[in-house]
Amino acid sequence: MIMRQGQQLLLPANPLFVWGSLVAALLLNMLLNMGPLGRAPWSPDLLAVVLVFWTVHQPLRVSIGAAFVFGLLVDAHQGGLLGQHAMSYTVLSFLAITIHRRLLWFSVPSQAAQILPLFFLAHLVQLVLRMLGGGTFPGMWMFLAPLIEAVLWPVASVILLAPQRRAPDPDANRPL
Repeated sequence: MIMRQGQQLLLPANPLFVWGSLVAALLLNMLLNMGPLGRAPWSPDLLAVVLVFWTVHQPLRVSIGAAFVFGLLVDAHQGGLLGQHAMSYTVLSFLAITIHRRLLWFSVPSQAAQILPLFFLAHLVQLVLRMLGGGTFPGMWMFLAPLIEAVLWPVASVILLAPQRRAPDPDANRPL
């Protein structure tokens, strides 16, 4: 792949870090859901952000199957309609895989703008499934969550790519 000028060559992603960050995001999501503001309709889904990030950057490691399993785990934790988050994360992961090659050519803020419709669609899928299952409409504040998730995209990009940015063997003769 031809790299843009000024773009840093990244080290390979450590599989333990990839899966560890997904499990950490799942646990953080569970922890936030237990708090007083966790069930707020505007609260962002951190697992969705990390899942889309690794689906875009490592599509062979983190795929639709992983999204489905993590969605079932979130559904079991929240005690809601089983399959609601699983379907949402599966759709989100599928769409992220379809645009991952094009998305990586853009800057991180542009990526966030292009990921926003994916997050919006994922929340819309959750809403439709919740409503079909007999749930109530959470209010218009739920449309704030995809915006917050898109704002978190640059933060996730900096944090999750940090281990790959370090030099493998820094040397005065090899500046990479």
